[in-house]
Amino acid sequence: MSSRTSPGSRSITIRRAVARDAKRLTRLVRGSGAYEGKYAGAVAGYRVGPDYIEAHRTFVAVDAEEHGGRILGFYSLVLAPPELDLLFVADEAQGRGIGRLLIAHMQSEARAAGLDRLRVVSHIPAEGFYHRVGAVRTGTVLATPPAVPWDRPEFEFRIPSR
Repeated sequence: MSSRTSPGSRSITIRRAVARDAKRLTRLVRGSGAYEGKYAGAVAGYRVGPDYIEAHRTFVAVDAEEHGGRILGFYSLVLAPPELDLLFVADEAQGRGIGRLLIAHMQSEARAAGLDRLRVVSHIPAEGFYHRVGAVRTGTVLATPPAVPWDRPEFEFRIPSR
């Protein structure tokens, strides 16, 4: 578990997700403003279930000062093949450095798992974020209609050993 104080002087803690977080993570994905309009279909029926949380290294960023620790964002690291599968920050929490905190945590987890690189297939509106946090564009993943009817940028994080 790690924590830090964000620019707004709030303490953010990252912890491993547990089964009881599943509904909150599903709501965060389905309610993401990044998936409104033409992108809505991609997450309309999406579910982050307890089985998913158990199968993958899923971590949540929580507001440690709020009773119950409100989930501000989360990510999921798949080890084989190495991929950042999900990364979401709640709309109202964006711009507070939580995405960067989750990426730094993910890189630490990847390093601890012995990974030296991992793939990310980005949602188009998140492309700039991945550039800013050090991911390198490696290509384009072609559309897979009807589920995802648009091409998506593909990135790679290189995980330096410490």
